[in-house]
Amino acid sequence: MSNAGASNGPKRSQFWALYLTRFAEGFGFITLLTLLPTYINTLDPQSATVLGVTISAGFIIGMYTTGFTLAQTVAVIPLAWAGDRLDKRLVLLAVLGTGAGVYTLFPLVDSSGSFILVRALQGFVVTGAGLMTLSLVGQIADVGTRADRIGKANAAAFAASIVGSLGAGAVYDAVGFGPVFAIITALMVVAWLITWGVLDPDPTRVEGFPFTDLAVNRKILTISTFRAQYAFAVTTVRTWIPIYAGTELAAGGLAVGATAVAVTVTAEKATNMVGQLFTGRLSDGYGRSLFVFAGGGAYGVIAVLIPFAPAAGALLGTDVTVPVLGELPPAYLPLVAFSGLLGVADSFREPASMALFADEGTDDGGVASSFGIRELVWRPGSVAGPLIAGWLMVEVSMASVFYVGGAFAITGVLAFLAVLAHDHGRAALTAW
Repeated sequence: MSNAGASNGPKRSQFWALYLTRFAEGFGFITLLTLLPTYINTLDPQSATVLGVTISAGFIIGMYTTGFTLAQTVAVIPLAWAGDRLDKRLVLLAVLGTGAGVYTLFPLVDSSGSFILVRALQGFVVTGAGLMTLSLVGQIADVGTRADRIGKANAAAFAASIVGSLGAGAVYDAVGFGPVFAIITALMVVAWLITWGVLDPDPTRVEGFPFTDLAVNRKILTISTFRAQYAFAVTTVRTWIPIYAGTELAAGGLAVGATAVAVTVTAEKATNMVGQLFTGRLSDGYGRSLFVFAGGGAYGVIAVLIPFAPAAGALLGTDVTVPVLGELPPAYLPLVAFSGLLGVADSFREPASMALFADEGTDDGGVASSFGIRELVWRPGSVAGPLIAGWLMVEVSMASVFYVGGAFAITGVLAFLAVLAHDHGRAALTAW
């Protein structure tokens, strides 16, 4: 690794610029997640025949998310390589500029095919922005503050999720799709301008292909035994909570409005945001593996309990009418509570996991590639999970989506513990 210039050291303004970029990325991502059930209802995906092969409605619904994650998968390696080989700041600026253009296309969507295509372009933007911002945060932060800084960057993304989900639902209910995406485009432009003006050029240059060495890094392999399975859980559960809330009763949903759907998403984001302001610092002080195990296991247990929201609502009498949200079914408020608990659980896991990849990537001279491996490990679950969940929703039941999603998280933490115990014995969860 060679340096192309002298670094001025970490500056508070540079962290804030990266937090803003993380905010912009999160705002765009959450808006589409919040409006996903609305797109399902509006585009009305039906079984279709392509070259004589019948494509089920469940597969098309799954592709609304899987098209996005497939594009992310393709984008990871070239973007991570460019980040390590070139100037991460310039790569980030290119991605933000692309994002400003992509979000202007969503109001033009008029079919499932066009929606899947534009979602794929969004996947490229979200992946590039996430990789570059997290790589830069991890690179300029001191070792003893890395999880804390990453936790704050994630908190910025979750703040965007709160504002974006509530704002998207309210604006859509009032005036439709167009103004929602005008706001996202403007935010991308602002993030580009501030990043260009504040962030210093990245002086690091990594020769060769750092993926090769990092792919056999022992700690990365260990965390990957968990992360590969956990991806199925989070992608499925996080995507299907708003789908469960907003889809029609005939499809097994609660049929609440777009603003009420946004509240279910916001509950998870708000608790995750607040948690990561503190849990990253705790991870810096007490280690990574315990936080990954506890957070991942709790996430799986809570996911399995989500189908019991109707029973909990009937027991507690939570069928109420609320200003703005309107008349709510008994299952709605328990679903919001479960969503909030998922955020608490994941706030323990996420900064610890990210800091581990940042630690190993910085030590081995390829922090963007380290985060790229983190993304690649996630991809099989994030691609297959929605397809499985779409089939389960249509062919089995809505509840089965959450049972299967939760089971993947639980098997993931058990596999993680087994590998740690093999390597470290009784000290497994405090080893690193």
